[in-house]
Amino acid sequence: MTGPSPAADSAAAAASDASHGFEPAGFETATTERLLASETAEASPDFEPQRRARALVEALPHIQRFSGSVVVVKYGGSAMTDPALAASFARDMVLVNAVGLRAVVVHGGGPQIGEQLARMGRQSEFRDGLRVTDAETLEVVRMVLVGKIGRDIVGAVGAGGGAAVGLSGEDAGLVKVVPRDPALGFVGDITAVDPTIIEQLLVEGTVPVVAPIGADTSGQAYNINADTMAAALAGALGAAKVVYLTDVAGLLADVSDASSLLGRATASDVEAMIVSGALSGGMIPKARACVDALSRGVGSAHILDGRIPHCVLLELFTDAGIGTMITRQDGPGPAHGQGTGQGASA
Repeated sequence: MTGPSPAADSAAAAASDASHGFEPAGFETATTERLLASETAEASPDFEPQRRARALVEALPHIQRFSGSVVVVKYGGSAMTDPALAASFARDMVLVNAVGLRAVVVHGGGPQIGEQLARMGRQSEFRDGLRVTDAETLEVVRMVLVGKIGRDIVGAVGAGGGAAVGLSGEDAGLVKVVPRDPALGFVGDITAVDPTIIEQLLVEGTVPVVAPIGADTSGQAYNINADTMAAALAGALGAAKVVYLTDVAGLLADVSDASSLLGRATASDVEAMIVSGALSGGMIPKARACVDALSRGVGSAHILDGRIPHCVLLELFTDAGIGTMITRQDGPGPAHGQGTGQGASA
């Protein structure tokens, strides 16, 4: 494959990343140091008010650009299980709505479902990364996702000064599914999305909190992969962005090298990384969900480290950004396929 020289390509990629709110690979350490310095400064009585003002000024063009746009956030990993991070995330969703964007939260809950099943003396079984869901397991899935996790998120958003409503794909015909494989039981593939109920909530300034459960035409409920659910909802809503919170920094060119974080990649880059083995394990379904969202018309997909407080705000409203942005179009971007493998927590 021919093209610009490596130096020219690198310069073009850097310029492209900066224009999309990203710095090239290797910025993560500097970003983390900036966050720690900021936290230290905020605790100091000598903290400069000008620094706060600069942060607001930096955010302004991003707020103006995406005002009125839908942002779907797949919420999971440590950001959901750590109480401090969970409270911080809820406040961030309130802020996102307050400045004119329209946030939609899709949450997972695999570890919590596994814990509940264990308390009931039942063992979790997985095939190809999907939970085998018989009738009894399905009831546990619904109880944990809708009755516990969804309600907790709604309560946290309320405590942060916002309004949220919990629902699942079963409600108001939101998500229709068909069975994926009889061997998996009640695990569904999405066939249609009717976003009317979510659109109504967004008009009211409410944060929809969606559990990944859908129903077939007879009303039978099915468990759905939450990453897939987020991509499908983002497409149906015409979202500007879909954001996936994980327990890794983003896509790495080399899993053994934290400084190889890719600030930007295209859908074709991601597909090549999967084929080459540069991505593996739990990162593959997230990466594929990003590509699926882009194919449905979503503007960009983002993989962020949910262990970093306010990571969504840093991605949406700062020039540097944090994590990996994936877009449809080809053009200057990071090299791919350089690693030996990369995994991720669900």
